[in-house]
Amino acid sequence: MNGLPRGYWCECWTQKLSKDQQPALHASFDAYSAAQADRWIAIALRTISPALDTAASEQAWEWLYEGRVDTRRALLRAEPCSVTVDQAGTRITWTVRPVIFLPLAHRQSIELPACAYDFKPHATD
Repeated sequence: MNGLPRGYWCECWTQKLSKDQQPALHASFDAYSAAQADRWIAIALRTISPALDTAASEQAWEWLYEGRVDTRRALLRAEPCSVTVDQAGTRITWTVRPVIFLPLAHRQSIELPACAYDFKPHATD
């Protein structure tokens, strides 16, 4: 496994706190460095912070000014991390975890390998 690229799998989840609702995935990102992973979260927080209420904005800026360094250090130690902001009954959570990226077999540019067409999606309940 020496030649496989290491990186970080980043996700953004939301969950309504007032309902018995499962978290919903809204975005994902493959980062190839700890800096790229925490920058993804930082850009998202800076982008949404003007629309957040006071408490949520304070949570966001606290991470940007103080927590971001700890997040970067943890990622460099290959530890998973998360950042959470609660806004008007909704919890927004960004998660980052170290991964090893596996290449798709027989991938040519943007074309999927032949085996990809062997699997048919199933209807969900």
